[in-house]
Amino acid sequence: FRGGAELLFDGVKKHQVTLPCQPEPWDIRSLLKWIKQNLLKERPELFMQGESVRPGILVLINDADWELMGELDYKLQDQDNVLFISTLHGG
Repeated sequence: FRGGAELLFDGVKKHQVTLPCQPEPWDIRSLLKWIKQNLLKERPELFMQGESVRPGILVLINDADWELMGELDYKLQDQDNVLFISTLHGG
């Protein structure tokens, strides 16, 4: 989490997680639900909108824009690096 997004997660920028087994492969959509239930500490409305991230939060999967990877439908692979960067700034 970068660009201020880490403030919603107790200021922790990096989380290494092992996701629980489930019948279907993990995708970004299910990862976001898991993050909201297990990591997000405050003000979920600043991170999520519906089942996705809010506009203004850039999502990178292994340093590539998630728009190139299938966004919410991207199937997570072992050792994937998912980065959330807030591009929203107060003023």
